[in-house]
Amino acid sequence: MIHPYSLKNMAQWERGDFKVKIVVPTSDRPVAYCDGTDEDEAELRDIAENEGTELPEIKRKVLKTGREIWTIGEAPAKTDEDEW
Repeated sequence: MIHPYSLKNMAQWERGDFKVKIVVPTSDRPVAYCDGTDEDEAELRDIAENEGTELPEIKRKVLKTGREIWTIGEAPAKTDEDEW
């Protein structure tokens, strides 16, 4: 089950209650937390489809604790306008 970001869910992550923190490269704040099951990945895919898009590639980083950070999508390419 996907648990959206909230202070309560963040505290549960910090206690080790969730196995996976889900992030996107364009935000410093996590998007959600989950247990990293196939059902969680299917739920992410369903959420993306409901928003009219496909689920981007998920990059998984395994931490020393065995927990994971899933990064969804790619960081946007830097343009000259970003140099301002």
